Amino acid sequence: MQISTSRLRFLLNSNEFIYLPGTCDPLGGKLIESMEFKAVYVGGWATGAVRSITEPMLTMNEQLQVASDVANAVNVPVVTDAGAGFGEPMHAMRTVREFIRGGIAGIHIEDQAYPKRAHYHKSVVQTIPPKEFIDKIRLCCKQRDKLDQDFLIIARSDTCRNEGLEEAIRRINMAADVGADMGFLFPRNHDEAVRAPKMSRLPLVYDISWGNRDGRPVYSPQQLREMGYKAGIDSLIYLCIAFNFVREALGEINKTGKYSAMKNEDFVHIRKEIEDLIGLKEYYKIEEETVERTQKP
Repeated sequence: MQISTSRLRFLLNSNEFIYLPGTCDPLGGKLIESMEFKAVYVGGWATGAVRSITEPMLTMNEQLQVASDVANAVNVPVVTDAGAGFGEPMHAMRTVREFIRGGIAGIHIEDQAYPKRAHYHKSVVQTIPPKEFIDKIRLCCKQRDKLDQDFLIIARSDTCRNEGLEEAIRRINMAADVGADMGFLFPRNHDEAVRAPKMSRLPLVYDISWGNRDGRPVYSPQQLREMGYKAGIDSLIYLCIAFNFVREALGEINKTGKYSAMKNEDFVHIRKEIEDLIGLKEYYKIEEETVERTQKP
């Protein structure tokens, strides 16, 4: 737990841009780690989608279970979406405790109303007053300092969407005053995306939101680094690409009875890669030294 948070804190304090590909299961986390990315992200949208209930319906335990499963499968830090802290300040403090205990290295907490509404996905945002948001961030930081000072608290404001960049930055700068480590907002256009890092007193996270329907720009990690952002979460990269190509494969099988994009030799290779990722060799070795040995003639 401490190692994971310390690694993320080290990345935050370095000159390195932190790119966090998103996943929704431990195998995806291990794949991301194997590709030498230094951190992993678990988003609420993805968790809600794979559970087929949508993010606003998620409980703390559901999000924690997925994020913790990923964190326990990898050796790189995991950052996760903690929504609005799953309640008022008292509940948000418990969220911090549970996510630290679950092996998570950092969370972002937003200023949306709780429970979140499904219309959030149509960019219809209900946000709480600034004081309520700052009280929540302040007490979350207090809980962090008590349990693990390296655990990252990311203050996320959704107000840019309906109140403008200045209000979102104002809230993030207020969060800086009570101990938040990073800020997270949603610029509506390129001009706001460029201005935001210059206005913020906290290092900013950018949401690389493929397929967003409100016109937010999608940038590469290199572009974000040059604009002054410290991190970028690519929350849907794993889930959406997997869904797309599985759908195509099933569609072809449904029409033709076969799948032509991969040969059997390809499947042999992929299966071996997956087995290597999950450590099957080690399980063979343990069995050979124990139960398999006793069964040999």
